[in-house]
Amino acid sequence: MVVEAHHHRSTLKQKNKPFKSHHATKSALKDIAKGRTARQSTKSSAVSTVAQARLNRRNTQKQAQATKRASLISATRIFNGTDGAPRIVAIIPLSEDIDTRACIQALGKCVDEEIYGISENKNIWAMKASRFKTSLQFLPVPFACPFAALDAARAADYTLLLLSPTIEVTPAGDTLLRMLQAQGLPTAIAAIPPTTTENLDAKARPAVLKSLLSFIQYFDPAQRRVFDLSAPADSLNTLRALAEGCPGEVKWRAGRPWLVGESVEREEGGVLKVTGVVRGGRLSPDRLVHIPNHGDYLVSKIMSAPLPHIKHARPGGMDVEAGPVLLAERVPSSADSLTDMANEQTWPTEEEMAGALQGTGEGEVPDAKKGTTPKRIRRIPKGMTEYQASWIVDESENENQDEEREEQDEEGGQMDEDEEMVLDDALDMESERKSVVAFQDFNLEEEQKQLISWRKRAQEEQDAQAFPDEVDTPQDITARTRFARFRGLRSLRTSPWDPYENLPGEYARIFEFEDFKRTERDMWRELEDNGVQPGARVTIFIEGVPHEASVPSESPFVLYGLLKHEHKKTVLHFTVQRNTECEGSVRSKDPLILCYGPRRLRVNPVYSQHTRGGGKGANNVHKFERFLWHGTTTVMSVYAPITFGKQPCMLLRETENPQTPELVAMGTFMSPDTARIIAKRIILTGHPFKVHKKTATVRYMFFNPDDIQYFKPIQLFTKHGRTGHIRESLGTHGYFKAHFDGPVNQMDTVCMSLYKRVYPRWSENWTTLGTSSGRGDEMEE
Repeated sequence: MVVEAHHHRSTLKQKNKPFKSHHATKSALKDIAKGRTARQSTKSSAVSTVAQARLNRRNTQKQAQATKRASLISATRIFNGTDGAPRIVAIIPLSEDIDTRACIQALGKCVDEEIYGISENKNIWAMKASRFKTSLQFLPVPFACPFAALDAARAADYTLLLLSPTIEVTPAGDTLLRMLQAQGLPTAIAAIPPTTTENLDAKARPAVLKSLLSFIQYFDPAQRRVFDLSAPADSLNTLRALAEGCPGEVKWRAGRPWLVGESVEREEGGVLKVTGVVRGGRLSPDRLVHIPNHGDYLVSKIMSAPLPHIKHARPGGMDVEAGPVLLAERVPSSADSLTDMANEQTWPTEEEMAGALQGTGEGEVPDAKKGTTPKRIRRIPKGMTEYQASWIVDESENENQDEEREEQDEEGGQMDEDEEMVLDDALDMESERKSVVAFQDFNLEEEQKQLISWRKRAQEEQDAQAFPDEVDTPQDITARTRFARFRGLRSLRTSPWDPYENLPGEYARIFEFEDFKRTERDMWRELEDNGVQPGARVTIFIEGVPHEASVPSESPFVLYGLLKHEHKKTVLHFTVQRNTECEGSVRSKDPLILCYGPRRLRVNPVYSQHTRGGGKGANNVHKFERFLWHGTTTVMSVYAPITFGKQPCMLLRETENPQTPELVAMGTFMSPDTARIIAKRIILTGHPFKVHKKTATVRYMFFNPDDIQYFKPIQLFTKHGRTGHIRESLGTHGYFKAHFDGPVNQMDTVCMSLYKRVYPRWSENWTTLGTSSGRGDEMEE
């Protein structure tokens, strides 16, 4: 008998793992793969192993650290050495009991250094910090001088804010901090002076410093402590922060040259010599320079101005370094000129007139043709420029001003193109500071009328919010005459509107860019190759500077190099937001001070809604705003010199005290668009007297049938959303029948929208004297 062995089923048998595959040949692995390739998952990182990922992280951190170190070295290389460019520090006191001189002396005492110029009452104090291998320039600012503080902070690398531990910061100090914040605040350091801490209790000092830190962090959250200059350790730490730190970059100054005048001398012929260190970008003599509050001027040449160093060249003798060297000189063929409109004049010159007379054989100018206006002769004071004389108001012209040009309080006097001015020796200005605008004394009735109108501004603003753009149709004049300049639009966003029709005379004096972005890109590319390198100490020779510009003042003397085309004027648009602390109404064309870049202008801006325009199927029409409202972003439009980049701006309103301006709004430069149409809307309203389904009899919108026939093509709408048109006129008192797209409610209001393009007024330079400088805001011929 044969006994068979027991066998398990093959499906339950254990199969061990075959031998390791790393001993297999390439061909065997290829056969096993059968053409399949390993695909990396899209969710997994590029590095497959943990070790490689760790190495990559370390390498990335190392590269970032090296980049940061290189940028820090390049940013501070200009300050290296006591002969390098000095670090500019603006000293701004925020209380009246602060002694600026004692603060700077405390900084010099902690390192046993002398402060140059502090005993001579100069606008610039200097100190060589040998311990930190650098030098410092201090720009002291008197208390309660906001414009001097803004000028100093605009050119500074650091801002030393001096707070008082015993006196609170006044509202004017709060406004100054907001203005510095809107302009672009350099790296700020807060401190309390030593003279105000003598009577302060030692136990109360930490609480006071903590309170001041909380206050300053509201305006500059980057602040970490408030230094006490009465303590030598804190004075040394303050000086170390100024001498060893890397100043933060103010965005609007990037690539723009400026120079703080260490010495200002005047030569014969109106040439001004300014010596200082070039900062920011390259300074080219082919570009114009701007002197704040005075205007734009030409640069004739730039020469080096090295510091005097004495070298021992041989025993018993002294050898002094070489003198000034010509670095750059203006090339007239490629340089910017103040005569920007020379090629745009349309009136013939005297040579052209003389040539025309010789060709015709006539001895005198022929009479003007019918329909043209001959030149008129105007007598002006001796020494007055044509631009200044253009602002003299002629009483005979005021009698026939067009009522529909704008509201009567929005009219601005300017010289017509068909006038000729003649100098009169008998007429002379009584004072150099006297305004060139003629003053007209109103009678008591007119004065009382304007006073009542001014006091009703608050009520007008409330009415504009409750009933926006609604106006009453006048009864003493026909509507087609009163609203002759207005037009009807089916859609404000899509209806066509030619931006070049019926332009005002100011558009003959401005420029339009074919492609502004391309022009800006080309301008920055040219700037990289021309001019004097920043950090060089030079002497600039400026032509045609008036004597007032070189007179010492509270503000430091600072030059700003303009970029190409920045002297030309155009229509600039800024996006602005109203200051929450500003009280009262701000109406379009109210006189304000516009500050952007190094410029300050006296402007009468117009405001419009910040809406998208110029896209597919859309026009470039934007609704005019009568008031600058709180809590909304509004577009402000002015005539102003061109600027490039994202320039911050702020609007100030003058008060009775010229040193306490009111901060109205802050914003940013948007674009120079001359084709942007700002459409002022008015809404004529009527009452549905009788209603029958979709038809209504409307009254009080017009008061004669001729006006109804004139405005008949314009679409009507109601406040409840119905649209319709005028069917026919009824009677002789202005009643008409209208048909709508749906049933009309008896309590509804029938409306008609009319639009008119508005423009800002011409701007002028603002000066601390309260009058226009007349330089840099006009285009000479």
